[in-house]
Amino acid sequence: MLKGFRDFILRGNVVDMAIGVIIGAAFNAIVNSLVKDVLSQIIAAVVGKPDFSNLVFTLNKTPIRYGNFLTAAVSFLIVASVVYFGIVMPINKLMERLKKPEEAAAPTTKACPECLSDIPLAARRCAHCAQVVA
Repeated sequence: MLKGFRDFILRGNVVDMAIGVIIGAAFNAIVNSLVKDVLSQIIAAVVGKPDFSNLVFTLNKTPIRYGNFLTAAVSFLIVASVVYFGIVMPINKLMERLKKPEEAAAPTTKACPECLSDIPLAARRCAHCAQVVA
């Protein structure tokens, strides 16, 4: 029973996934700090408010805090754009540069000089017209 568990844990994809989760959590802290401490403050300097959490309207004596939703939506858009423009696009460009051009496959057939049908390169006679092919 423990051997099966040990084999499961030590499989490469489980360890890789665990490392990915740990690095993702650390990177999450960096992105959240960038959004909260830098980009939100720039928005606050331009708009005048760092967040919209104080926006509320009352419906039947119940406060509806739509400002929290707006703040979360703006934060999401900022995080998504930072991840896309700061990570995804540069990595895609890097992968394009590192990608080796694919070599064209060597031809496996040639045209018969008499009937122009395709025949294997090693053929000495055309299968369609029986012409001798040099």
